[in-house]
Amino acid sequence: MASASYLRLKQASVLPGFGVTLGYTLLYLGLLVLLPLGALVVKASGIGITGIAATATDPRVAAALETSFSISLLAAGVASLFGLLIAWVLTRYDFPGRKLLDAIVDLPFALPTAVAGIALAALYAPNGWVGSLLEPLGLKVAYTPLGIFVALVFIGLPFTVRTVQPLITEIENELEEASSTLGATRWRTLWSVLLPPLLPGVLTGFALAFARAVGEYGSVIFIAGNLPYVSEIAPLLIVIKLSEYDYTGATVIATIMLAISFSVLLLINLIQAWSRKRFGYV
Repeated sequence: MASASYLRLKQASVLPGFGVTLGYTLLYLGLLVLLPLGALVVKASGIGITGIAATATDPRVAAALETSFSISLLAAGVASLFGLLIAWVLTRYDFPGRKLLDAIVDLPFALPTAVAGIALAALYAPNGWVGSLLEPLGLKVAYTPLGIFVALVFIGLPFTVRTVQPLITEIENELEEASSTLGATRWRTLWSVLLPPLLPGVLTGFALAFARAVGEYGSVIFIAGNLPYVSEIAPLLIVIKLSEYDYTGATVIATIMLAISFSVLLLINLIQAWSRKRFGYV
């Protein structure tokens, strides 16, 4: 009886049925995601596995891929750490200028990437405000891989802040008070009480920051220096291939980036699913 009543309630819902929503979802994914990616893979497969392997092992391509993915992973990790700290401060503390600081976090979303790259290059150049202070210390940021790292942290930070902020809001202060009452230290409370519910959000922010960093172009080329084997990123190499009318080479590099990115994101999602199941947040 209860089951029949439940079914009647589902049928009376004003929302579209499962068939309509599933059809729209598949159509959306097929036309806007799977079809372009499938065309990319088909174009790249025209040179065969041997050709793809030869392109992937080309020293310049390998160096560009290593630069893009290694710095993107590092930048996403740093952005996740500082994003968690910034989100905690903005959520748990009330201080003058908090709303202004909260709005500034979203600035990389609205700022054109080219403008961000020019601003960072001017700021960290040897004669810039920050670069002139770092140069006597032997630190050079602009036109080095370190400049790429700075740019990727800049554009990835909003993702890490915004994904964790709602989770911090849901954590009640009573949990911390109960942990303290039971004799736990602050580090113990942080590790055992606060981090478990925040871990899925941190991993989501990490995945979003990494995905954005891997494909970033505009804010990087102005500060990277773009030296082959040193500070040349894979997206720039794709643009170079296209300017040389080497469309096959460009699609092969893009396909390799797609495969690596998908593998990394799949691993992150598996870890995220495990963390939700491990700590009971489903």
